[in-house]
Amino acid sequence: MILTVATTHEPATDLGYLLHKHPDRTQSFDLSFGAAHVFYPEASEQRCVAALLLDVDAVGLVRGPKSGATLFEYVSDRPYVASSFLSVAIAQVFGTALAGRCRDRPELVEMEIPLEARLAVVPSRGGEEMVRRLFEPLGYEVEVETHPLDPEIPDWGESRYLTLTLRGELRLRDLLRHLYVLVPVLDNRKHYWVAEDEVEKLVRKGEGWLADHPDRNLIARRYLKHRRSLARMAVERLTAPEEGPEDEGPTSDADDPIREHRPSLHEQRLGAVLAVLRAERTRRVVDLGCGEGKLLRMLLKDPLFEQILGMDVSIRSLEIAKERLRLDTMPEAKRARIRLVHGSLMYRDERLSGFDGAAVVEVIEHLDPPRLAAFERVLFEHARPSVVALTTPNREYNVRFETLPEGWLRHRDHRFEWTRAEFASWATDVAGRFGYDVRFLPVGPEDPEVGAPSQMGVFTRV
Repeated sequence: MILTVATTHEPATDLGYLLHKHPDRTQSFDLSFGAAHVFYPEASEQRCVAALLLDVDAVGLVRGPKSGATLFEYVSDRPYVASSFLSVAIAQVFGTALAGRCRDRPELVEMEIPLEARLAVVPSRGGEEMVRRLFEPLGYEVEVETHPLDPEIPDWGESRYLTLTLRGELRLRDLLRHLYVLVPVLDNRKHYWVAEDEVEKLVRKGEGWLADHPDRNLIARRYLKHRRSLARMAVERLTAPEEGPEDEGPTSDADDPIREHRPSLHEQRLGAVLAVLRAERTRRVVDLGCGEGKLLRMLLKDPLFEQILGMDVSIRSLEIAKERLRLDTMPEAKRARIRLVHGSLMYRDERLSGFDGAAVVEVIEHLDPPRLAAFERVLFEHARPSVVALTTPNREYNVRFETLPEGWLRHRDHRFEWTRAEFASWATDVAGRFGYDVRFLPVGPEDPEVGAPSQMGVFTRV
């Protein structure tokens, strides 16, 4: 992954003073995820170009103590695209420039000079439109080069990867701060756990520009990995005391705006599943694909549920769930009700036997279609809970998400998304083969034309 920053300010080699990196030297820096190299492909009085090259050790990251080594972690785009790794590198390698300090030439820090930043490959969840929404309000001239999924098969359409060039006349520290915040926002994910200290980083790096950005709420949500409480805290700190977070129109289930009065779509899914399990009076419940434990926490609060099992294929997610649930400090009586286990939905597992209810929340769309048959047998033939509450996205609703390009799925890891008719056909067939009845419920606000954003099948064993 490479970032270049160029200037035609004369003498252009002043860029070396601002970055605290001499144009005649190549420098390397060890980082927690690999290495960073700084060099100057061009350095003259008329034009100077500084390059930051990241060498991300993807295999080393997987082999870390808390990586949860999945195939996705081994085979990923991490070494090749701009992501939150770039933000970390900017902070560590160009930290002095990012802070706006220059001991040798302090007058340069406040100078607005012509700058050009180029990211060779950047993933954009929302395509070119999202790039322009984020950078054009900051005064940049934005140039975007899209890349097809396969140049030889035009019908496959465009990928989410772009080559991005930004041009403007501004202070170098402002450019670096914009990149620090907005590159992970474009990618819509971070490689590390987000806590309250990230709010401080966002407020500090967003000082002077983020409060007035028309998409500040979207930026806060994406930067803070959609942790609503943290995003709300950040927006409140960025804006004037009398001004609350704005209520934007819906974009996608991942970009749901900061709202005081309405739960997010994911919270509505969990609430709907919880309501079904309560109504069916299930006492022993397994959450398949429990992730970071949001539904588990809700189940623990209700004494109706006497035995709770959370299973996930990601060790890292289970570690986060354990931390969030505070299992180590939980009272013994409460602790005895819950267990977390590592496992796959592809293989028969005796630990899943004997449960009254099962929750499968936004899981099946992450499975390759040929592997659905294995999942069906594991859950409906071998585990055979009395009740299964299963949710999955409704593809028809995707047209209501303004930032989701036509034909795209909602998440990079989704293997498919079904229409209501496709889901009903699959669920009815599964119910018939394994001895269940099934009924269907909408999840989220229902649109008269395209239905609700998520759909739920409630399977009851005959």
